[in-house]
Amino acid sequence: MVRKIRIGNIEIGTGIFCLMAGPCVIEDEKTLLRSAEFLKRICSDESVPLIFKSSFDKANRTSIGSYRGPGMEKGLEMLMKVKETFGIPVVTDIHSSSQVKPVSRVADIIQVPAFLCRQTDLLVESGMSGKPVNIKKGQFLSPWDAKNMIEKVVSTGNRNVIITERGTTFGYNNLVTDFRSLPIMRSFGYPVFYDATHSVQEPGKLGGASGGNREYVPFLAKAAVAVGCDGLFMEVHPEPEKALSDGPNMLRLSDVKKLLRQLKEIHYASRK
Repeated sequence: MVRKIRIGNIEIGTGIFCLMAGPCVIEDEKTLLRSAEFLKRICSDESVPLIFKSSFDKANRTSIGSYRGPGMEKGLEMLMKVKETFGIPVVTDIHSSSQVKPVSRVADIIQVPAFLCRQTDLLVESGMSGKPVNIKKGQFLSPWDAKNMIEKVVSTGNRNVIITERGTTFGYNNLVTDFRSLPIMRSFGYPVFYDATHSVQEPGKLGGASGGNREYVPFLAKAAVAVGCDGLFMEVHPEPEKALSDGPNMLRLSDVKKLLRQLKEIHYASRK
């Protein structure tokens, strides 16, 4: 049995398909609100629960000159505006233990980035917040390593844990998804999401930035839903070509609705 996790009116792990989506990083309030409004509308139309995602800081950018975000204080203010304006829960990354408390006052889910998923103090502090914790499985780890990450959070008494698969390093500047990881990680008793956009990333491929192949996002997303997961994680943007972070692997907002309908059909068919 998979643990059921409640976020507002959303219950994850019940067999209902869920979507975590939003721009990779907070660029400005206009883009953030535009993305949230669009996602809420199409998810409402398709009866798909939505958790909005965006980061106030991207601490693991390829280059020292890359845009990181507006910072925690300003970023949390904008995420709170998303919550208040559209009535949807939000998830955002933390990078240090000191960020957990202020972030937990706004975020409905605390997200631990893939590169930090083994950091014991960070996982324990996140668990002590009492908020659900979404751990992105590091691209350098096996699926069975996720059990140790889960146990670090659960040691605090917080059993509201989600694990997100985001591909595994395959040589230089490339990732590949082993879809066996979804049922393996789900067997630990906690919901599993699939990150369809970071899984097509090409880390550091462009020299001063990461590349990506967004044209493969729909194929991997469909495969993940067919294999079985509790939801999808996707980073989306109105104009990916102009995005300040992860543009090459982000999905265009206007392409989300068609894909969402296809994913729902696959999900319902697989559940039968």
